[in-house]
Amino acid sequence: MNSVRRITDDLEKPDLDDRSYRVIELSNKLEALLVHDAETDKASASLNVNVGNFSDEEDMPGMAHAVEHLLFMGTEKYPVENEYSSYLSSNSGHSNAYTAATQTNYFFECAAQHESNDNLSNGAVNGTAGGTTNGLSRGPLYGALDRFAQFFVKPLFLENTLDRELRAVDSENKKNLQSDGWRLSQLAKSLSNPKHPFHHFSTGNLQTLRDEPEKKGVKIRDEFIRFYEQHYSANRMKLVVLGRESLDELESWVVELFSEVKNKNLPENRWDDVEVLSKDQLSIEIYAKPVMESRSLEISFPWQDEEDMFETQPARYISHLIGHEGPGSILAYLKDRGLAQTLSAGYHPVCPGSAFFEIDIGLTPDGLKNYHEVVKIVFRYIGMMKATPPVAWMHEEMKNMAEVDFRFRQKSPASRFTSAISCVLQKPGLPRNWLLSSTSKFRKFDAQAIAQAMQYLREDNFRLMIVSQEYPGSWDQREKWYGTEYKVERIPTDVLSDVRKALTDPETGAIAELHLPHKNEFIPTKLDVEKADVKVPAKAPKLLRNDDKVRLWWKKDDTFWVPKANLHIKIRNTVTSANTANYVKTNLFINLVKDALSSYSYDAEISGLAYAIGPNMLGFDIHVHGYNDKMAVLLEKILTTIREIEIRTDRFEIIKERMARKYKNWAYQQPYYQIGDYTRWLLNERSWMNDAYAKELPHITVDDIRTFVPELLQQAHFEVLVHGNLYKEEAKKIGNLIETTLKSRAFPPSDWLLRRNVIIPEGSNFVYKQALGDPDNINHAIEYYLDIGHVMDLDLRAKAQLFSQMTDEPAFDQLRTKEQLGYVVWSGTRPAAATMGYRVLIQSERDPDYLETRINAFLLKFKSDLESMSNEEFEGHKRSLVNKRLEKLKNLDFETGRLWAYISGEYLNFYQVDRDVAVIRQLTKDDMKQFYAQYIDPESPKRRKLSIHLEAQATSSVPEISPAEQKDQFVGLLEQMLRSLGVEVDEGRLKAQFEKIDLSHLPLVSNAITEYLGKSAPALKNDQVLEKIKEAIPQMQIALKIKPVESANNVVEVAAQIPPPVIIKDVAMWRAGLEVSKGPVPVEDLQSFEDLESKL
Repeated sequence: MNSVRRITDDLEKPDLDDRSYRVIELSNKLEALLVHDAETDKASASLNVNVGNFSDEEDMPGMAHAVEHLLFMGTEKYPVENEYSSYLSSNSGHSNAYTAATQTNYFFECAAQHESNDNLSNGAVNGTAGGTTNGLSRGPLYGALDRFAQFFVKPLFLENTLDRELRAVDSENKKNLQSDGWRLSQLAKSLSNPKHPFHHFSTGNLQTLRDEPEKKGVKIRDEFIRFYEQHYSANRMKLVVLGRESLDELESWVVELFSEVKNKNLPENRWDDVEVLSKDQLSIEIYAKPVMESRSLEISFPWQDEEDMFETQPARYISHLIGHEGPGSILAYLKDRGLAQTLSAGYHPVCPGSAFFEIDIGLTPDGLKNYHEVVKIVFRYIGMMKATPPVAWMHEEMKNMAEVDFRFRQKSPASRFTSAISCVLQKPGLPRNWLLSSTSKFRKFDAQAIAQAMQYLREDNFRLMIVSQEYPGSWDQREKWYGTEYKVERIPTDVLSDVRKALTDPETGAIAELHLPHKNEFIPTKLDVEKADVKVPAKAPKLLRNDDKVRLWWKKDDTFWVPKANLHIKIRNTVTSANTANYVKTNLFINLVKDALSSYSYDAEISGLAYAIGPNMLGFDIHVHGYNDKMAVLLEKILTTIREIEIRTDRFEIIKERMARKYKNWAYQQPYYQIGDYTRWLLNERSWMNDAYAKELPHITVDDIRTFVPELLQQAHFEVLVHGNLYKEEAKKIGNLIETTLKSRAFPPSDWLLRRNVIIPEGSNFVYKQALGDPDNINHAIEYYLDIGHVMDLDLRAKAQLFSQMTDEPAFDQLRTKEQLGYVVWSGTRPAAATMGYRVLIQSERDPDYLETRINAFLLKFKSDLESMSNEEFEGHKRSLVNKRLEKLKNLDFETGRLWAYISGEYLNFYQVDRDVAVIRQLTKDDMKQFYAQYIDPESPKRRKLSIHLEAQATSSVPEISPAEQKDQFVGLLEQMLRSLGVEVDEGRLKAQFEKIDLSHLPLVSNAITEYLGKSAPALKNDQVLEKIKEAIPQMQIALKIKPVESANNVVEVAAQIPPPVIIKDVAMWRAGLEVSKGPVPVEDLQSFEDLESKL
């Protein structure tokens, strides 16, 4: 019998945390935190392994990442590669994983229990592992845990999945090649100590994981197995399991399922004896050329490892001072001089034994020209800070705020929680009763520890990175993995001399405007919550006011009982959407307001009270959220600033230049980030794209904005939602405050802009093509959109959601896992303002026309999948969808988000979830077949389709292969696969079989394989082996750059009945020729929400 050691059941937890906890250690030294939550509707588990990319072999970077991918591809107990994902999908779940420097984190979540109204036996739906044992019903968590545990017991590393998953890793890497975040991070690593694993390339690609090793005769599958065997051990694993089951039951499951994991008694991975940066890598300045137009300065200090300093956290105190944005701060001074726009500072752990402290500054054009002056100002502040003994009251202020935040911490999504805490479990010195509070709290003021940490802020212990497309104008080197252009020079001696003086003699040349922060008046003190006995929380807010000036909604929190609130204000006007110029002016104005508020609002932000302002087609929105104690104070300041802002010419020019860069940089985002904006633009009756804003911006002057602001505020309507720990009278005061401060005259509903969408006609097959703005991005993208109907059509909405549920896992499995079209593959419903659709989105090196054929092929094949779907599987999908729709809101912010979506969408459909569920439960398989036949089937004459193709200008750097070489390599790959499947191969006969075959024609290739097997291995002709070979053909074609003439799908080819595409060339003319939908109309009578006298 497997023994278990109970470490503690007593964890320090937030005031409202109703969960119970237990920390245990299995006999194999695997440590686990068990979490019982009687009310959760989502169960979850995460396992964190103390091994990451720092353990990669020198000659195979990316090994840890590749192993992470490969563990999903089947285990000895569950050999079908998508069995785990299918099980989770059928139980309202999902999974993911990531590889970090010293950890690999795996996690999943699923329904905590089977849907209560579902009379199907659990075993029938989920198999015995997730269903029943000895007649006792188990929830979905057990089956998921069983499958999950096998990753760490006996993974298969299947040969026929190896190439596919390495391509997934390669695609993931290529997705990041034009991302400045990845590029600059790798540049910093590449310019670090080669003896430290920080220097490594971490993601991996086909070159490092397959091509180069195979050239050396390395059997790569054996290497991945060896890595797994060498580094994966139970004593390095930390598990968190969250479920409705009792702690005792969860413990018994963990003992049963995870005790098989082998314990190899491996030591903790540490790198204490190697410096991250060698001496010659300090006192240098690195000039890096970014993809996007940006200007920044990073000051990096090698730092002490503070992993075990969770009680004192000296770097947190130091970063609070350096990163402060209020009066007296570095940023306030730099902004006032027009040198910088943003500043952040903080501690960044590298691995056990190493860390950095980094100061990141967003520079203005003047700041870039004078970046050495910026460096000196930063060190002037540091010198002043070091000369001042650590301040006890300031630490106490931070400690009190951290205590408040922990006390009132709300629940987060299940898998986010388990994934985060499994990382915390890897801290060996952390007392286990502090697992939840960890470094969230300040526990001890240690002036000596702070002073010692400040000693790392020395003139000989830092380096600079200057990021700009402009300076110095020439870069003489390229980083190996991402191709980033850069240049390295020594920091001038006169600059280092001035830095030394600032640190050793801070009084001489001191800058009077720089000083430590003042006391924070925004720290909340009124934290009372009047908790009521609420049996059924209200689903809709109350309407307290409804006139031509204000519509005020209010809901007193009746679920989460925290001293917080959320406030949303939509300021409707006629001006913002009048034309493109006005929209840009509104955006400029909003950015000027935020700039004017930045110093004032920083204290509120670090006290858990923040705000956001943003433009939209109806006007602009204000959102204030956090502790309600001082919320009205912040709101009044925001409104007063909006009304009375003094627009300085110097700040206007800085903000305008920043916006110009933002508009330009939009085209350099990942293609899949951009494509949704194109879809919205095409579907909306009135909308503009980013390039229209960019063209308008240069023509706008500061005087234009000064004239525009009174027009913007002259006439407006305020839609307001007050939700949280605020009473009715407080909500009414907020409504009055908005009205009296902004002083806008009434804007009646009859004048409001209607938000409508175009209706794609029946039988249409529209395609919009757009070249990507980034000339060096090799990735294309497609959004394949099917117009379903009006978003308030209850029957169609339910069917679209169920179809999305049924195709979610199969689409991912076919298009990403099997066909390896790209790392980014999404599918699902897409709601718009008035219409809704079903979409498939792919980012890929394959061109959009080819991706279109693959999506068509998938959807055509799904017809037979739907036809053959068992009733049990169909009902399982319904149950899974119902569970998702009924999922509990995790915290106050989630509920506010839902309420505001119903209000701002203007349908006021507060009971939408219940109505959707009622319809979903009644749907039959015949209903879905009819839905598919009309709205989805590519051969349907009534289908309404629009595709957006974003086309890359660059191509992959892989060299072209001649047709003869393609054929030789194809036959070689096929021979290798046949042998791996146990087929004896006659090389000459196999080569002759393909001598006259056109490899771009899948049917010819498939027939040739079938014919060869029929002669050479007749017993295998029609079995699963043949199907596995055919499944691999698309990957072989991709690898050899063979462009298929027809689909690579082995079951269904794209039908000739699909209407030819109609290319949209003039969007305005196209849109003008289409009908438009009805505008939003409330589904409930507004009077039903009025309750002027109610109190809670």
